[in-house]
This record gives sequence, C-alpha cells and structure tokens, in this order.
Amino acid sequence: MAIPLLEAISIEGKTISADALLTQRRLARYLVEDRQAHYHFTVKGNQPRLLEDLTLYFHGRQEPHAVTVDSDHGRIETRRIWVTAELNDYLDFPHVGQAFMVERERVNKKSGKVSTETVYGITSHTPQQADAQRILKTNRNHWCIENSCHYIIDWNYDEDRSRIRTGHGPENITRLRRFAVGLIKSKSVGSVAQKMRMLAMNPRAVFDYLRMTDNTRSRRSAAGCN
Repeated sequence: MAIPLLEAISIEGKTISADALLTQRRLARYLVEDRQAHYHFTVKGNQPRLLEDLTLYFHGRQEPHAVTVDSDHGRIETRRIWVTAELNDYLDFPHVGQAFMVERERVNKKSGKVSTETVYGITSHTPQQADAQRILKTNRNHWCIENSCHYIIDWNYDEDRSRIRTGHGPENITRLRRFAVGLIKSKSVGSVAQKMRMLAMNPRAVFDYLRMTDNTRSRRSAAGCN
C-alpha cells in the first residue's frame, strides 16, 4: 500500500525512511528508478539474509563514525553509527549506497538504569551524497512521528494500557485522543502535557482556549477589525 500512497506526493530528491516492514526490493526500485528519490530502510528479521550479512560485517566494530547525545523524556540517549559502502556489490538488494549500524544507549535519569539497542539499515545514499552524520540524523528524524504524536498520547493517556478493546472502541478513542492533541498543538503551545493539565476538568477553560465563547469570539473579531 505504500506505493499508491506515495504516488500522490512529490518525492523527487527526497529521502523516504521506513521501518523493516517496508524494507522491500520492489519499493526500493520504485523509489530510486521510478521516482528519483532515496530510501533509508531498517533491516530486521523479515530480510534474514540481509540482516545476517550486516550483523556479520559490523561484528567487532571499532570507533563509531558519528555520535550524538540528547537529553529528553527523562533520559540521556547516546547514538553511535557505523557506516560502510564495502557491501554495496555483495548485498542482495537494489541500489544500496551504504549500509549502517546504529547503537542507542539510554540512561534513565532517575534510576540510572542503562539499556542498549542495536539496529541495522541500508540507504541508497552513497558516501558522496550523505556522510555518517547525515545518515544518523535521518535515522533520528524517522522517529519524529513517534516522539511528537505517539509518545505524547501514550504519556498523557497511558494508551498502551487502555482497556478499551471491544468493537470499534479502540479505533474511535485513539482518533479522539489524536484530535485533542492536534487541537492543542495547533495553538503552538510549549508543552502539550502542561496545557492538558490546565484544561482538565474545566469545560469553561476548554471553550475559552478554543475561542468558542462569546467573549473569546468578540475579542478575536475586534482583533481582526484592527
């Protein structure tokens, strides 16, 4: 279903990132050959030979080619990346420009607990088109949706533990939650969680915030006239 969706979007010269589910040869050919775009794919168990090749190559790695450190969401996260173009002709995958391995190390600020995750991937960008720092940035940006939407919803609504499971209930409630978050973010607030706490259990504050009362509508009209 990815290709019909992309047909409606101008992607020439863009980089399309995808999780392992979409790490498919047909999609890679479509992006590079038909649309003159680039891909940035995660490699997991659904491409076992590809994953085995990358795991073997990067085993016993030395110093990383790029490192970034962020401190958000109550944790310190260090990301390290190793890249190579030596496998381009060997890997059974179209238009590989580089293969990479990313290691994410997370330290919980409160507990001090350390967790490490290693992921592998491929991109159609050659070393001349994207260095290690840029590939690491693309890999990080792939999670923007997770951080800007899914994380907010799970943190504020505890959605992963929701007990709404019957019929269309789960789909309907998640749409309502995303609609609420979208409304709050449309006002360019600094913190969605803080604004939700201010509006909770206060219908008048909600109506004022959305400019649905007579007073707020009159102020907006007056501002427009000026």
